[in-house]
Amino acid sequence: MSSMHGGAVAIVGASETERVGTIPDRSVLQLHTESAIRAVADAGLTLDDIDGIANDGMPPHDVSHYLGIRPRWVDGTSVGGGSFMLHVRHAAAAIAAGAADVVLITHGESGRSGVGTKPWSRDPASLGGQFEQPFGALAPYSTFTTPVLAFLESRGMGRRDLAEVVAAQREWSKGNPRAARNTAISADEVLAAREIAYPFTRYMCCVVTDGGGALVLTSAERARDLPSAARTVHLLGSGEAAETPLVSQMDDLTSFGAFRAAGTEALRTAGITHDDVDHLMFYDAFAHLPLYMLEDVGFVGRGESGDFIADGHTRPGGRLPLNTNGGGLSYTHTGKYGMFAIQEAVRQLRGEAFRQAPDVEISFVLGVGMFFGTAGSLVLTNRR
Repeated sequence: MSSMHGGAVAIVGASETERVGTIPDRSVLQLHTESAIRAVADAGLTLDDIDGIANDGMPPHDVSHYLGIRPRWVDGTSVGGGSFMLHVRHAAAAIAAGAADVVLITHGESGRSGVGTKPWSRDPASLGGQFEQPFGALAPYSTFTTPVLAFLESRGMGRRDLAEVVAAQREWSKGNPRAARNTAISADEVLAAREIAYPFTRYMCCVVTDGGGALVLTSAERARDLPSAARTVHLLGSGEAAETPLVSQMDDLTSFGAFRAAGTEALRTAGITHDDVDHLMFYDAFAHLPLYMLEDVGFVGRGESGDFIADGHTRPGGRLPLNTNGGGLSYTHTGKYGMFAIQEAVRQLRGEAFRQAPDVEISFVLGVGMFFGTAGSLVLTNRR
């Protein structure tokens, strides 16, 4: 039995849908399957090679049936927008254990156009429906406000620190025709934008788009024989963790335990330190998340995240490139962004990104789900 870490499992195919943004002529199922077909072709494989499937948001067997696949391994883990980090981790474990040989992970959402998707409704029987929603915690932008304000207050930081996150990431998406927001913006302009829910202004909140993406994973041994071998990305380490479905019940509003746990495990299983990482992809549905993540995973000290970004360290030319596609704030956010963070990490490691960071060899990817409920992390490398 082989290891799931240390590069023994590889991402051999990766692709987004042909278009991201507004796609009114594609249903959710079509977004899943279009990205799947493109990713399988990218790997130099065929659908007949796939014997494992995973996704979040649509039953995996709906997608496999539509594609004509009869999988022997299925994962429908659904823990929010970071589910795809867990899918990669679970797929790697399945491949290492021999439960699957080639796994396809798909994503598709018609978040903007609403084509072929279920109407969104709140579950009054859920914990959130019983104990938070009656008090106004009805959407992410209103649910996040209390922890964000607590975080900023505890660090002596303010709204400008949130605005600097947006401005820094826009430098990466600037000029990218695939990005929903692709013009430069200053921190002052972010602060002057329409207020959504204090402390968030419009540009501190993610875009709302349609799109999809897919990944193909197999063993590193098999990857060596594929046409895509020169573009293979290996899994060095990973982690996952959960805390609470209720933001009001977080152990600490100013630090997310699941980020700390999942991040620590990913670094440990990869056998690396923070200094080995030269690229970051952090799930950023809202501008505060990269600040939490930088501190909780230990890339900077407590209270240092705002200055770290404001000083330019995460921008093009900085020493630790962060969210190099512009993130969910500027590139795309269909409702669950995690797949797109992984896609950009793969592009950077392959040297195929729209705005390429120099000498990327190890990328750290961190996702969040269900507000501050779950976390999943991956350490990816292009080292053979």
